[in-house]
Amino acid sequence: MTPFFKVLYRLYRFSSGRWHWAQRRFTRPGLAVLGALILAALLAPDTDNNVTYQALPLLLFLLVVAVGLSRLSQTRFSATRLLPKLGTAGCPFNYRILVKNLSGKVQSSLTLLENLADPRPSFEDWVAVQRAEQKLLRSFQFSTRWPTNPFKLAVVKEAAVPLAPPGQEVEVRVELTPLRRGILRFTGITLARPDPLGLFRTLATLPLPQTVLILPKRYLLPAIALPGTVKYQEGGVALATSVGQSEEYVALRDYRHGDPLRHIHWRSWARVGKPVVKEFEDEFFVRHALVLDTFTDQRHSEVFEEAVSVAASFACTLPTQESLLDLLFVGPQSYCFTAGRGVAHVEQMLEILASVRACNDQPFRALENLVLSHVEVVSGCICVLVAWDEERRSFVGKLRALGVPVQVLVIVPPGQGQTLEPGSMRDEPDRFSVLEVGQIESGLARAASSSPRPLVNNRAGSPAR
Repeated sequence: MTPFFKVLYRLYRFSSGRWHWAQRRFTRPGLAVLGALILAALLAPDTDNNVTYQALPLLLFLLVVAVGLSRLSQTRFSATRLLPKLGTAGCPFNYRILVKNLSGKVQSSLTLLENLADPRPSFEDWVAVQRAEQKLLRSFQFSTRWPTNPFKLAVVKEAAVPLAPPGQEVEVRVELTPLRRGILRFTGITLARPDPLGLFRTLATLPLPQTVLILPKRYLLPAIALPGTVKYQEGGVALATSVGQSEEYVALRDYRHGDPLRHIHWRSWARVGKPVVKEFEDEFFVRHALVLDTFTDQRHSEVFEEAVSVAASFACTLPTQESLLDLLFVGPQSYCFTAGRGVAHVEQMLEILASVRACNDQPFRALENLVLSHVEVVSGCICVLVAWDEERRSFVGKLRALGVPVQVLVIVPPGQGQTLEPGSMRDEPDRFSVLEVGQIESGLARAASSSPRPLVNNRAGSPAR
């Protein structure tokens, strides 16, 4: 099977490379002429039943002349690309490119093309996608959704370049639609000019490497009653560095080694003749754990990508001004990233989610150990899972046995949402949601409509210290 896949992979790379070249070199009329030429060449041998062979020399002559005329046009230029810092998958954005004409004559009829890094996958990634598709076919799991190319990173529209006088700089606005999260790499800029017949284009390329970080796609998240109660946090709001501890202290006490100097009460020190510090009230507040399941064998799985998007949606929507949110996941190692109350901004959490990769070299037990070692400080867990097998059911069961409120969201391929049983969440079906790829937003809306009243208490109901 591997030699067969290697042959197909070489054909895939060759055909995709030739098609990319043809799209760049030929205009739309040129592609039509090229297609007609190929069709005429295929039908030309049968001269008894058709006359398409008569069109063959004419079409060939047109393309040869167009290619020859295109060689007469040369363009010299420099450029500066002004990219935004961040983008979002699925959301188009515009940016500017400043193009300077370095030739001695006016340049017109130019089109700007962006050069992105080669999106073609490695052999291992390509084989993994092919085997996943074959597995779906063997299981007769068909989807009505139009299949997407998991390796295509972005769509960039061609942009017309304004008339450029000699030595002058013009501004070109480009529209780009990112299709995948992660780092989008640019390699250069190409200016294209068609030949006088409008069939073939001359290309002048300028290397201009640059990158932009693409954040995960986010969904409109309705008001979901999240699980959890307020909990005592050791150290109080000192966890929130920009907020600091409360300005209202409960008492004064003698200075102890290690107390921050900013907590010294200077007036009392002057009065009693020894260091006195302010003692603060301990804090109770909500701290949620956002658990992202990264364990999948498919590196370019749509299910995994949607799981990251759901996690990003929760990270953007949860009110972190008065609470904390811990993002827990496993990659090359175990990670715990905290945002809220001034510890870190949600934007930083989204940047981390933009770079998350599927984990297939560690057992699911690594995530279970990470979360169980963290449950003592959290008020509740939001678990975004990419499957609902025995390991994951056992994991959720252990959390509930420890008294941790849990909200479970399982992402599944299209058409598989009706086959899952709540398992350990059977007694709380309103906190167990199955989200099908292609219907994530509607699934989140259903989860919100069936969600009970919030379990989060206000501070007045905090347990006594």
